[in-house]
Amino acid sequence: MAAGQGSKRGNWGHVAVLGRRRLIGGLVTLLFATAAPAQPATDYDVIIRGGTLVDGTGSPRRAADIAIKGDRIAIVGTVPATATAQRVVDASGRIVAPGFIDPHSHAAPGIETAPLAGAKPILLQGITTVMINPDGGGPADLAPQIAKLRTLVPGVNVIPVIGHNGVRRAVMGLANRKPTPAEQARMEALVKQAMDLGAYGLSSGPFYVPGKYSETSELIGLAKVAARYPHAFHTSHIRDESSYDVGVIAAVKEVIDISRAAGLTGVVTHMKMLGPSVWGKSAEAIAMINKARAEGLSIWADQYPYAASGSGLQPSLVPAWAQEGGATALAKRLQNPEQRARIRKEMAANLERRAGANAIQIRNFPPNRSLEGKRLDEIARARQMDPLDVAIDMLKQGGAGIVSFNMNEKDLEALMQQPWMMTSTDGGLVTFGEGAEHPRAYGAFPRKLRRYTLDKGVITLEEAIHRSSGLTADVFAIPDRGVVKPGAYADVIVFDPATVTDTATYDKPHSYSKGIDDIFVNGRAAVIGGVVQPDRAGRVLLRAR
Repeated sequence: MAAGQGSKRGNWGHVAVLGRRRLIGGLVTLLFATAAPAQPATDYDVIIRGGTLVDGTGSPRRAADIAIKGDRIAIVGTVPATATAQRVVDASGRIVAPGFIDPHSHAAPGIETAPLAGAKPILLQGITTVMINPDGGGPADLAPQIAKLRTLVPGVNVIPVIGHNGVRRAVMGLANRKPTPAEQARMEALVKQAMDLGAYGLSSGPFYVPGKYSETSELIGLAKVAARYPHAFHTSHIRDESSYDVGVIAAVKEVIDISRAAGLTGVVTHMKMLGPSVWGKSAEAIAMINKARAEGLSIWADQYPYAASGSGLQPSLVPAWAQEGGATALAKRLQNPEQRARIRKEMAANLERRAGANAIQIRNFPPNRSLEGKRLDEIARARQMDPLDVAIDMLKQGGAGIVSFNMNEKDLEALMQQPWMMTSTDGGLVTFGEGAEHPRAYGAFPRKLRRYTLDKGVITLEEAIHRSSGLTADVFAIPDRGVVKPGAYADVIVFDPATVTDTATYDKPHSYSKGIDDIFVNGRAAVIGGVVQPDRAGRVLLRAR
């Protein structure tokens, strides 16, 4: 008992000593602060004051200032009133968020063209990073592409992946057959070369020629090469998004099977249920992905927030066997009456799967620009022809880019609500006003904010921003991007929730998004007051070696 009391008295004596020391220390500090000259405030390059921060992690929004020094975020929270900066942004009443990351962008050919390198339609969506060479596309050798992008200095950050179709074309051309062991080895060597160079992962597009002629084992072989590298992934335009061949559910399963066999992350890119025959099957696909994730597999998806897809007449309507050899070989087959009849019959079934001729809008047709923006059935009526014969005539001239109105809003929203669903554009980068481009090239990310988040409430603002930034950075292991936190790269956007919106439509697709008025890329001003700045600060981001 006595011992316990002694211990108690000893503790209180220790506290008293500490109290006296703190009092003396506080007086000394006060005297020093009074006597010492005032210290100059820290200077920053950019200060964003008074905004509401949605930081990209999915955490609730909060009030916070942001200070940027060089290419990094220095402060998130309270920036002292005495701090100065070369540029101060008043974000009162606006949302501050990380720059968006587009995991499926066809912008590379545009960015590689000097007049388009600034990437204005992309930037004004709030996108500060794009992943290129999707659907298995792009070159088999990434070195020249990377060098060109670095020389041009793009307006946004660019992440290259290596595409299966590009690799297969380099080794096998457009052959409709399995690779020999030697050809498989050469393709795998090209994937290794790209990964060694810094590619982030592998993309495939077995819906398209020549990937359409591959078997799952071929893709597994390439995926195993990519899987030797930390955090690698396989993202795929799946073999069938409708009921053309294997069916959409079996095609989703193929991505899961490849991930399981190769041991790497799998992504079903621009996920959709395409055509009336598969409307409602989103529930089955969601259940399959959830089961795979419960198994421990890293399976994800991305989508663009539109109920219309974009592709070409040839991959969408022409049977696989007739596409072997490319557009020139197809044109020759269409001159043969027997082959034309067979092709036409199979095209009729594919057109029905895409909801018919009224659901097909011509997006790009260089031989006759006057047809761009018109529906296939509209052209057929004007020419007094069957829509299939109009399509065949266009195929003989090299084909056409199309927009297909073939998705169901309920499927789109059900997929959007999944915690594993990221946002993408699937958009290209073209000269303003040229062709009937899909509006996603100008408005995908703002459309998700405006229509599905702020207006319809399908997902919350925090979820929408997380799945457009932080989640994407996590899935693809993009370091220090996708979030607003001290030490992260200063890819930051500021937008007004009252005005942010897409303005591009199917009839008038060349129209810039509005409301994301201040954008910083690697700490430098890319858009100020809605005006794209002349200096470009994007970088080619490569995997750390």
